Amino acid sequence: MIALIQRALNASVTVAGETIGEIGPGLLILLGVEKGDSEQQAMRLCERVSGYRIFGDENDKMNLNVQQAGGSMLVVSQFTLAADTSKGMRPGFSRGAEPAEAERLYHYFVGCCREKGIVTETGRFAADMQVSLVNDGPVTFWLQV
Repeated sequence: MIALIQRALNASVTVAGETIGEIGPGLLILLGVEKGDSEQQAMRLCERVSGYRIFGDENDKMNLNVQQAGGSMLVVSQFTLAADTSKGMRPGFSRGAEPAEAERLYHYFVGCCREKGIVTETGRFAADMQVSLVNDGPVTFWLQV
């Protein structure tokens, strides 16, 4: 399971012209689910993402996690993160989980984030989404479990 996390001043996701998820300061999380991923991995990734200290403290050092910084999360499914780009000029998607399993684990991950008390907005699984982001820093990390 893969999370591309971006520290955001604000972010939103739109489907068919309608904004369906929006946050102020916090994290935009693009989430990719691979074949063989499990609830245990989703829970572990949630722990890592929610605990990752990438927000500035009083000395502007990256010592605070999203919750300590008073931020929220916007989680957007992105199957292309599981792409095989090792050869050729076209990505392969055989490493991605089957859609039903990917959707189940996506929602499980979102539930884990909400159980931590973090305001968590979402995109719409498998929809054609337009994602807007004002990346703060820019600060972007790839986390994988």
